[in-house]
Amino acid sequence: MAHALHEIAPVYDCHSCVLILGSFPSVKSREAGFFYHHPQNRFWKVLAAVTEQETPRTIPEKREFLLKNRIAVWDVIASCEIQGSSDSSIKDVIPNKLDKILDTARIRQIYTNGGTAFRLYQKYLYPVTGREAIRLPSTSPANAACSLEALTGQWSVIGAVLKEKDCR
Repeated sequence: MAHALHEIAPVYDCHSCVLILGSFPSVKSREAGFFYHHPQNRFWKVLAAVTEQETPRTIPEKREFLLKNRIAVWDVIASCEIQGSSDSSIKDVIPNKLDKILDTARIRQIYTNGGTAFRLYQKYLYPVTGREAIRLPSTSPANAACSLEALTGQWSVIGAVLKEKDCR
């Protein structure tokens, strides 16, 4: 079990209207210094499908994709004890502070990428923000039972929010 520190800055700007929170970056993401970098994670494919755009490939393309689509991304955890990339091994959580994002951006809805992120949000961040989060199924390769098509269907709620007038 290793103590890990979240060193990836959140992606957002004043136009972001949707916030997607993961639990904690995978080993691959921590090595690359950017979110959802594991090649088997379906996060970028799902977001591309719900926004009806090409899947971004490089880190600069991914950052631009998020900002262009008014999507903020970060994680619930600032630091924790974790074994590899295993959410089930997470202990001794110190949560991130969402104030900067919520004070800067006009976030209409918060979503969590999977059950662990949702559970940790409810425990550590909901009491601070008072804002409900919607749990979406994890895009992680560990959630292989959920097909890309099923994920895209459930994540399409994000596409609907992004199309609303007050999110443009």
